[in-house]
Amino acid sequence: MAGERKRSRPKAERELIAGIRRRADQLLAGRRKSGILTLGIGDDCAVLRPRRGKELVVTTDLSLENVHFRRDWHPPQSVGHRCLARGLSDLAAMGARPEAAFLSLALPPELTGLWMDGFFDGFMALAQRYGVPLAGGDMAKSPFVVADIVLLGSVAQGKALLRSGARAGDVIYVTGALGGSAAELRALEHRPGDFLRKDKLRHPHLYPEPRLAAGRALIRLASAAIDLSDGLSTDLAHLCEESSLAAEVDARALPVDARATVEQALHGGEDYELLFTASPKTAVPGQLGGVLTHPIGRMKKRGKGPQVELNQGGKRTALAASGWEHFR
Repeated sequence: MAGERKRSRPKAERELIAGIRRRADQLLAGRRKSGILTLGIGDDCAVLRPRRGKELVVTTDLSLENVHFRRDWHPPQSVGHRCLARGLSDLAAMGARPEAAFLSLALPPELTGLWMDGFFDGFMALAQRYGVPLAGGDMAKSPFVVADIVLLGSVAQGKALLRSGARAGDVIYVTGALGGSAAELRALEHRPGDFLRKDKLRHPHLYPEPRLAAGRALIRLASAAIDLSDGLSTDLAHLCEESSLAAEVDARALPVDARATVEQALHGGEDYELLFTASPKTAVPGQLGGVLTHPIGRMKKRGKGPQVELNQGGKRTALAASGWEHFR
């Protein structure tokens, strides 16, 4: 990468933390007054004051070099953006509003200059867009990059969207388009240089967009929800398991990204769209939070057949959970 070819002086931990704190304080200065964070970086712990009538939701996500990204494929801005977006997508699936982020970052000393600056450019740009303060974290030396994000969100008491709320007969919906991330990853594998020169453009794999506004709108519409991080086939199976139901997906109704195949839409993963269910009596708008919604199937009672079926013009086949799974 161009930035890494330039000589960049490794920085000491205190210098690194001071730089991160300056960026975090700038972001916090514009934070809405209703935020729950009352003390951020600088002490042993952050201090938060939950609001009355709200519940906190917490999620954590690891980003590992050569597992979730490669430095010769992904610009550092993309790595930082994706690190935060992955956690924000989990909050979106719960219908939550983001309140604070905690980041632990381990990396080689030679990356503490330009590469780390680029990482925080991507991270902070997304944090600024959604008003998410960086409230703390940790740093360490490592032979490869590890970024662990912890996100806190809030939701009205008893209103968090769960995977377990679906009912037989509910309609299955997805937001946006599917398979674009998998298709772009394939293109990235063959032509990484094309993307490194365009690291400020938005792409479904390099710069996924968490559906936070859509998630909050679903609080009053959806019976269950999950974000599509591992692939439709796998994530729908998770929702079926938690709701003790089965599902049927209409292949012709899938919103397949223009650059993707049906297989990539079903199994590709990392689309970070929302999959949700709603009663057939619920009028779900065709657009939520600026993103299209698409009915793609129905939930049904568990029987002796497959957990998830794919209906291809009347021909029904089992849809195996073939998305991303660690250790497989």
